[in-house]
Amino acid sequence: MESTACLPPAPGPSQAARFVWRGVKSLALGVAIALVYTFGFGQGLAPSLAYTLPITAGCWFFIDGGRLLAARWTGPGGPAATPGRSNWPGWGWMAGVIVLGTVLGYSVGNALGNALTGRQSPGLFTDRPERSFGLLLVALVPGLAATYYFYSREQLASEQARAQAAQRDAAEAQLRLLQAQLEPHMLFNTLANLRVLITLDPPRAQQMLDRLIAFLRATLEGSRVGRHALSAEFERVADYLALMQVRMGGRLQTALELPDALAALPVPPLLLQPLVENAIKHGLEPRIDGGRLEVSAAREGNSLVLRVRDTGVGLAEGRGGRDGDGSRFGLQQVRERLATLYGDAASLTLQRADDGAGGALAVVRLPGRET
Repeated sequence: MESTACLPPAPGPSQAARFVWRGVKSLALGVAIALVYTFGFGQGLAPSLAYTLPITAGCWFFIDGGRLLAARWTGPGGPAATPGRSNWPGWGWMAGVIVLGTVLGYSVGNALGNALTGRQSPGLFTDRPERSFGLLLVALVPGLAATYYFYSREQLASEQARAQAAQRDAAEAQLRLLQAQLEPHMLFNTLANLRVLITLDPPRAQQMLDRLIAFLRATLEGSRVGRHALSAEFERVADYLALMQVRMGGRLQTALELPDALAALPVPPLLLQPLVENAIKHGLEPRIDGGRLEVSAAREGNSLVLRVRDTGVGLAEGRGGRDGDGSRFGLQQVRERLATLYGDAASLTLQRADDGAGGALAVVRLPGRET
C-alpha cells in the first residue's frame, strides 16, 4: 500500500518564515526591555526603544543567522552536528555564535541607536574595558535565554514530528495487515459460491468464473493504492454485484446511485464491498425470493455518507445470527480501517431499515476534511 493510505502531515512553515517569526519575537523582547528601562530606571520610552529595538534585532539576526550558517556548514554528518537536528550545530558551536553574534548585534544596534537619537552612547570597543565587559555580560543574558527558548521549541517540534511519523508508519502497517486479511476473505467466499454453482449449473459456473477473473484483476489493481475515486469504488461494487447476479439470477435486484458531484472524491479501496457481501450473504440469500440491494452516496453537511441497504431477512433473523454490532469479519475490518485512517471522525453503523420494506441498512460516514 502506498503512503497515501494515511493522512499526509500538514505542511509546516518554511525555514525563512520561522526565521522571520523569531525576529518578531526578538523585537517584542526589545520592547519589554525598553519598558523596564522606562519604568524601572526613569529613561524615556522613545530613546529606550531607539536602542533596544536595533540591539535586539541585531543580536537576533547575527545569532540566529549564525546558527543556520553553522548548521549548514557542519551538515548532518559534520564535526559538530547533533544527530536528528539539521538546524542545530551543537552547543559548542552555539557558544561561539552567541558571543560573536552578541558583539556584532550590540555594536550595530548601538550605532543605529546613536544615529536615531543623536547621542554618543559608547560601544563595546569604545568604552572602558570593565564597563565594556559588563555591557557584554548584560547583552549575553537575553541572547542566551532566547537561544535556549528557541532551541527547546524546535527540539519539541522535532520530537513531535518524529512521533507523528512513527504513528503514520504504524497506521500504514496496520492498514496493510487489514487489507491483506480482507482480500483473501472475499476471495474464499466467492470461490465457495462458485463451488456450489459448479455442481448445480456448470454453464452458469463458467460464466461466473469469467466474471470472477475480471473482477479480481480490477480489484487487486485498485486495492494497491491508499485512496481511489469514489466512482472506482462504485465500479468495483458493480463488478461484484454482476458476479453475484450470475449465481442468484432474478433473486437479486440492484441499484447504484452516485451523484456526479461526488464521483471524484477519494475513499479507501474495498470499503463498500464487504458491506455489500454481508448484505447478500446474510440478508438476501437466506430469503427464497431474494430481494433488492441499493448502494448510494450523498453529502450531508461536512460528511460523505455511503449507504448499503438491502431488503433481506433483517438483522436478528439472518442465517448464522446477523447482528447489528458489526462483529462479523468483513464489518469488523471496515471498522478497524476507518478507525486507523480517521480515528473517531468516521463511523460504520448497521441497523434495521425503517422504511417499511424490511431488511438492514449499513451507513458509513467519512469526515469532510477527507472529501
